Amino acid sequence: MPQSSRLSHFDQAGQAAMVDVSAKQPTRRTATASAFVELSAAVLAALPANPKGNPLQVARIAGIQAAKRTSDLIPMCHPLPLTHVDVQAEVVAAGVRITATAATTGPTGVEMEALTAAALAALTVYDMTKALDKAIVIRNVQLESKTGGKSGDYSRSAH
Repeated sequence: MPQSSRLSHFDQAGQAAMVDVSAKQPTRRTATASAFVELSAAVLAALPANPKGNPLQVARIAGIQAAKRTSDLIPMCHPLPLTHVDVQAEVVAAGVRITATAATTGPTGVEMEALTAAALAALTVYDMTKALDKAIVIRNVQLESKTGGKSGDYSRSAH
């Protein structure tokens, strides 16, 4: 099976394995991911008065911390020296849009760090607003774009 058509986190015997990236040259790599937290109009209206603090700011901090801890959470992820993490949480129609970007110069990509940041930021919005509504839904945790690495650049908008 060609390298590009098999899952990289399995060895020849089909067992889960961490990919050896020691021979790969470090390059600049970035990734952006997003998530959407669907909230009722009542919850959106209550966001500024949340007694736990500003959910959007707490979500940003949680997302940044999550990106830095990705290898602790996802077993086959390499610990990466992140050079930048940015998480934005924006109130939009029907909810909160989370956008997370991660960057490094290293031998492997930062897609999982960006996705983890977006997911945990969304979960934090949920945690901080769940007292007002149990019907909150987190949708579309997805990779938006990536740069660098052997597989090249990717943009969801181009597909």
